[in-house]
Amino acid sequence: MASLAELAQHHTTLRQEDVDHLLRLTTSWSLLADLSFSDMVLMAPVRTDEEEFENFVVLAQMRPNNRATLLAEDLVGTVQPGAEWPLSKQALTINRRVTGDVALTPGAELLPVWCVPVRSHGQVVAVMVRLQGPLRSPASLYEQAYLQIFEELCSMVSDGNFPFREADVAGLGLPRVGDGVIKMDETGRVEFVTPNATNALHRLGVSGSVEGHRLSELGLSVRGIERALGFGMPQVEEVEAGTEAAVQFHCVPLRRGETTTGLFAMVRDVSDLKVLNRQVLNKEAAVREVHHRIKNNLQTISSLLRLQSRRSEQDETIQALMEAERRVRSIAVVHEVLSREPGEEVVFDEIVRALVDLVEDSVLVQTPVELVVNGSLGTLSTDLAIPFAVALAELLTNAVEHAFSDGSSSDEQTGLVTLQLDHDEHTAVAEVRDNGKGLSPEFSLEKPTSLGLSIVRDLVQTQLHGTIEMKSLNSAEGTGTLVRVVIPLVGSLSS
Repeated sequence: MASLAELAQHHTTLRQEDVDHLLRLTTSWSLLADLSFSDMVLMAPVRTDEEEFENFVVLAQMRPNNRATLLAEDLVGTVQPGAEWPLSKQALTINRRVTGDVALTPGAELLPVWCVPVRSHGQVVAVMVRLQGPLRSPASLYEQAYLQIFEELCSMVSDGNFPFREADVAGLGLPRVGDGVIKMDETGRVEFVTPNATNALHRLGVSGSVEGHRLSELGLSVRGIERALGFGMPQVEEVEAGTEAAVQFHCVPLRRGETTTGLFAMVRDVSDLKVLNRQVLNKEAAVREVHHRIKNNLQTISSLLRLQSRRSEQDETIQALMEAERRVRSIAVVHEVLSREPGEEVVFDEIVRALVDLVEDSVLVQTPVELVVNGSLGTLSTDLAIPFAVALAELLTNAVEHAFSDGSSSDEQTGLVTLQLDHDEHTAVAEVRDNGKGLSPEFSLEKPTSLGLSIVRDLVQTQLHGTIEMKSLNSAEGTGTLVRVVIPLVGSLSS
């Protein structure tokens, strides 16, 4: 189904600022439908070469949550003949609200209808149609209060004061009419309050009747109410009482022209959400602490290996201990990142930067070597990040240590090792390229001569379920060695 903006572009002559105004209005769609216990339909005239329009296009439609719908059919995107909606045409022509009756189908019962012109930037650009089902007679106090608020909002729509430009009045995550409503006059004195709103106020320590009083007189300070009345703009505020109670106030000023005539606040008790958020934060703090302790333990192991290497006298033993120490540190790098941002995914680019620093600090060679990183892998799942980090650290170390062991480099001055990172929806690719001496003719990855390459091969093939390829570059590709690692992501990466 086409969006409101697409329908407006295809069928109407509405300007972009008018479309934006209508989009803000439909953000408040559920609020208007619930306050009026009615179905809402938004219509705009279809463009024509003639001065007089004949048809309407339906840009949006909303059904109430507190009353059965009258429109089983979805009208959005349909072109409605103007002759079947004469009251809408009249409202658009005279720029005033028109009320009457309409039959949805030939011979059907007549239903009360309001046709409210929608004004944007001084011009009437659409018609908001309210189709009302039967109400109880007499209407309850709650219905009367809701309908009064709805009527005031309709006047604001006709004047161009609603929806507000500064903020969306209703939307995802904000209170609904059924959560609780408080109606106030222009001084902030409560005129009407629903039972759910009363319960929410009780959670904040307000007892007894609130009607006829300002909340500030009852010991409750809600700055959002004061700002909404003072500035004539909607305000959202969350008021807490201790650590156990929290209530969200969504304050909507009611205006007539430039004058604020009152306010209604939708309230919702979010105490349970606050408790849940606190539990989530506590869990995140615990996970962060676990990763921090793992990192510290790995650093302790690294220090022990380094101390043991200094006490050893055999070169082979020293080399083996230093390599083990570096591998432990590469695992610690991942946990260090996770200790800052715990979760099931980790920003792998941060790990890559730390690995490059690790290799530059721990590997000593005679030939100056420059490490360059290009590309990005975004975020990886922690299950992939740890073995992948160890594998990359080994490959970078191997390139720096062995590619220039005979002193050779492409410019006879500085060796160059490049790490190229890339990914798509399904795979991550890492290429380590150097401009060194290349591989010996006898080299085989299936029978590697070093422990480091054996570790890399096993990590890539066994834990990461990927592929690894090593080859010497030919003359057309340049001198040196290329290592290419491809691992499947299985939905673990996001850009």
